[in-house]
Amino acid sequence: MYKALSATISTIVESQMISDSRKEVLAPLVAYIQSKLDSKSPIRINFICTHNSRRSHLTQIWMQVAASYYGIPNVTCYSGGTEQTAMYPMVATVLKEQGLDVFKIAEGENPIYAIKYSDNGVPIIGFSKKYDAAFNPSGDFAAIMTCSQADGGCPFIAGAERRIPITFEDPKAFDGTANQQAGYFNRSIEIASEMFYIVSQIKK
Repeated sequence: MYKALSATISTIVESQMISDSRKEVLAPLVAYIQSKLDSKSPIRINFICTHNSRRSHLTQIWMQVAASYYGIPNVTCYSGGTEQTAMYPMVATVLKEQGLDVFKIAEGENPIYAIKYSDNGVPIIGFSKKYDAAFNPSGDFAAIMTCSQADGGCPFIAGAERRIPITFEDPKAFDGTANQQAGYFNRSIEIASEMFYIVSQIKK
């Protein structure tokens, strides 16, 4: 992994403090990944929010990085929304700051980003899409609801084996403030910490 990213990960792993109540929220995804690994089945995880613009991207990216870091095979992470918008630019900014290589591969109202965590790793493709878009799996996946609005408004996800709510506060609350970048940075670290905790619990 990139040197700057490795430094971020070291900080996350060494200072990881997940409350017992939060561990209960994360436990169903730990169990899902473990069951798939034990049965030598592909592990597909689709992180879903309303706009697929902030939290769903951050959870997707950090879970994919965590799976690589801990050497868990056959993990493919996706993201989607109940509607399509665009990946918010500040997400790319803080991910770069935290050591990932993020670059646009297509412009437009809904830009497409390639996100890399190592020189030889397969890039994560980031852009906004509906959760059931053709880019995402149509079956045999876990649907992780990352915001309460999508969780409440979308009670059924076609094709999902499991539907698991793991919600986070929206960093959008920091938009237009002097603390915007710090707010997004800290939310990204919070999400990364929980994704790394989840994967650290998997027994290979």
